Amino acid sequence: MTELVRFGISMNEQLLEAFDKKIVAQGYVNRSEAVRDLIRNRLVEMEWEDESQEVAGTITLVYDHHVRGLSNLLTEMQHDWHNMILSSTHVHLDHHNCLEVLVIKGPAGQARLVADRLIGVKGVKHGQLSITSTGTQLK
Repeated sequence: MTELVRFGISMNEQLLEAFDKKIVAQGYVNRSEAVRDLIRNRLVEMEWEDESQEVAGTITLVYDHHVRGLSNLLTEMQHDWHNMILSSTHVHLDHHNCLEVLVIKGPAGQARLVADRLIGVKGVKHGQLSITSTGTQLK
């Protein structure tokens, strides 16, 4: 385990009060852990900026399965990117709407491309890409 280093941060009182309220509501027991998480989040965001950096994430799709050929098209597209898509979960939300969550891993640029292509398919009502780190560079 690495040694902890202490350092100070200066900010105005209103900002600190707002921060304290938020971190208490989220269940943090101290400011240090909250600040560590903020720094980790920014480091992960910086990983995404490098298109070649390997990331993990999910692509979430909501669509009407009654749209002719849509389910087959989405499945075919997923087969095209089988090297990135690790798993998928399909949920029937109601008689018409389905939720599909794809777990992905690969270069950040490719993850964005795959998500954009799937989300952009006619009949997909909503889609979202959520990228995170593979954890290999986080301490």
